[in-house]
Amino acid sequence: MFATLTERLSGALEQLRGRGRITEDNVRDTVREIRMALLEADVALPVAKAFIERVRERALGEEVAKSLNPGQTFVKIVHDELVALLGSAQSVIARTGSPSIVLLVGLQGAGKTTTAGKLARQLAKGSPADVLLVSTDIYRPAAREQLERLAADLGAAYYEGEETGPLEIAKAAVVEAKRRGSRWLIIDTAGRLHVDDAMMVEVREIYAAVAPGEALFVLDSMVGQDAVNSARAFHEALPLTGVILTKTDGDARGGAALSVREVTGLPIKLIGTGEKLDALEPFVPERFASRILGMGDVVGLVEQVQAQVDRDAMERVAAKVKRGRDLNMNDLREQLQQIGKLGGLEALLDKVPGVKPGAAAAAGFDERAIRRQIALIDSMTRRERANPGIIDGSRKRRIAAGAGLGIQDLNRLLKQHRQLVKTMKRVGKGGMGRMLGAVGKGPAGFGRRR
Repeated sequence: MFATLTERLSGALEQLRGRGRITEDNVRDTVREIRMALLEADVALPVAKAFIERVRERALGEEVAKSLNPGQTFVKIVHDELVALLGSAQSVIARTGSPSIVLLVGLQGAGKTTTAGKLARQLAKGSPADVLLVSTDIYRPAAREQLERLAADLGAAYYEGEETGPLEIAKAAVVEAKRRGSRWLIIDTAGRLHVDDAMMVEVREIYAAVAPGEALFVLDSMVGQDAVNSARAFHEALPLTGVILTKTDGDARGGAALSVREVTGLPIKLIGTGEKLDALEPFVPERFASRILGMGDVVGLVEQVQAQVDRDAMERVAAKVKRGRDLNMNDLREQLQQIGKLGGLEALLDKVPGVKPGAAAAAGFDERAIRRQIALIDSMTRRERANPGIIDGSRKRRIAAGAGLGIQDLNRLLKQHRQLVKTMKRVGKGGMGRMLGAVGKGPAGFGRRR
C-alpha cells in the first residue's frame, strides 16, 4: 500500500543519512519533499502540516545539533513522529463481559462481512466454537448468507434466528450467545453507499441495545480521505473504540492510515492484508512506521512465519535432506504452498529491512507463476510426483494439457526441481558456502517470470 510513499520518503531521507552536519537549508529541502510525499499519498492537509511542523522543530533543535550522527538522528525523528502519528502504543481488542460483544460498523463495500470472519478466526485462537457471528444486514442481497458461509468455513457458530428487523436480530443474538456460553459475539451491521440519517439511527439503536465492549469502524484504505471523513461522522454518532483498516494489500496511497488517528482520535487496531481469512494483522504503530520508511518489520515477519508455516512439513523436508534423500514433487508442492500461506513473496519482502517496495516484481517474481506450478504438480499422477524422472514426452503433454498450460511451463518446473535437489544435496553434505555461490549464479528460482 505504501510503495510510492516509502520510495519518496526513503529518497528524501537518503540525502541526510550519514551526514556529519545538517544545515537549515538541508532540513528545509528535505522537509519540503516529505510534505509533498505525504500530500501525494492523500494524507489530510492539516495532518501533513502538523507532522511537518513537528519534524522541523525537532530537526532544528539541540537534539540534532549535538548529535554525533545528525543525519541518522533526523531519520529517527521522522520515524518517531510517524509512530506518534499512527498512535504510539498498540491497541488490542479488549475482552469485556460474557460474551464480549464486538460491533462492526462502516460503509458498504469496506469489507465488514469478510472482516467479521477474519476477526472471528483471530479471536477464537483455535476454538472457533467460542465465537458466535450474526449479521443484521437485511438490505444487501445475500449479506447474511455470506457471513453464514464464512462461519461454516471457520467452524464458528452463526445465529440466523427468525427475527426480521436489525435491532431484534441483534438482541436475540446476545441472548443466544449467553445461552451457548460463547466468549465472543461479533455483530456485522448494514452499510450504505454514504452516511445517512436512517443508517445512523439504526446503528445507534443497535449500539444502545447490545452495549458492545468494542465498536469498530471498518475503513476501506482504497477510498482515501472520504473514508476518514466517514469514520469521523460515525464517531460523532456513537462512541467508537477503534478502526480496522482493510485492503492494505492493494494499491491505495496510504493517506487514510496516516490520517485516521489524527483526524478521529481513534486507534487503528487491526489491518486486513489480503482476502484470505488469516489475512488480518495486529496494528503495531512502531512496526508500521518502520515499514513505511523501508526499515522492514523483522518481528512481524517472525510472528507471521511462526503462526502460518507448517512446522511438520518443514521438518519432513529437513529430515529428507539430512538423510540424503531426493526431494520429490510432493515436497516441492508443500514448499510452494508455504509461500502462498505467508501472503506471497511480495508480502514477505515488504517486511525485510532494506528491501524496497516492489522488489519482487522488479526481480521478475510473479505470484501467479507459483499457482501455475502447483496446478502442474496437481496434474501429475501419484507415481509421477514421487518419481519425476519417469516423466517423458507423452506424459509431459498429458500433464501440461491437464493443467491448461504449455509444455515449456512444465519443462521449467522440472528444471527448477532438479536444481532444488542439487542444492539440497549440497546442504546435506555441509556445502553451505558452495550452495550460496550456486544460488547467486544459478538460474531463476521459483515463481520467477519468463
